[in-house]
Amino acid sequence: MNSSPIRVVLVDDQQLVRAGFRMVIDSQPDLTVVGEAGDGAAAVDVLRRTAADVVLMDVRMPGTDGIAATGQVAALPDPPRVVVLTTFDLDEYVVAAIGAGASGFLLKDAQPEELLAAVRTVHAGEAVIAASSTRRLLQHVAPMLRGSAASVAAPADDRSLAELTPREREVLELMAYGATNTEIAGRLFVSEATVKTHVGRVLAKTGSRDRVQAVVLAYRTGLVAPADLLRDATS
Repeated sequence: MNSSPIRVVLVDDQQLVRAGFRMVIDSQPDLTVVGEAGDGAAAVDVLRRTAADVVLMDVRMPGTDGIAATGQVAALPDPPRVVVLTTFDLDEYVVAAIGAGASGFLLKDAQPEELLAAVRTVHAGEAVIAASSTRRLLQHVAPMLRGSAASVAAPADDRSLAELTPREREVLELMAYGATNTEIAGRLFVSEATVKTHVGRVLAKTGSRDRVQAVVLAYRTGLVAPADLLRDATS
């Protein structure tokens, strides 16, 4: 039985850019563009009327920018996952995008194969943080995540962590270090299928939409500290 294609909405103030993205996405049998918008406000309006799975959101647009629009999209009922696109490989954009609820971050000059992989990956609930090294980005972003998110930590966050088993906490910590399921499986000497089960339980128990939001929770609550990340990366 054929599954329905992944529904994508394109948001960019340059029509030529949207046309290029549409050509790449619509060339794939498992993907389809269901809407477009030239600014953040129009994007939110489109998404109120159009069912979508993934949004490719430009950061810099006139009026409502991509970061603000991402926050509004994340607040919609049953929101799509957002991949923020930018020409600026700057850490503050990563922090702002993740803080607003984005599930991914990709540079506009990424290869078409990387763009397609990002859409499929984020739709599957995995994290997409640029096409460059996830670990390098996390090393830079983690301190800012901890600093910017600490003020909004809630008791519910601690309660959700308390529901995790020791192994699930261990998996969450490794996720926060930027480890893939394969790397986690190797570290814990378990199968990749077992890791996927643990990840699913972590997301469910913490109320996280995807890995990115679970990682934000790990830093916000202090489960993982930036110093731990740097130490792990060099071990």
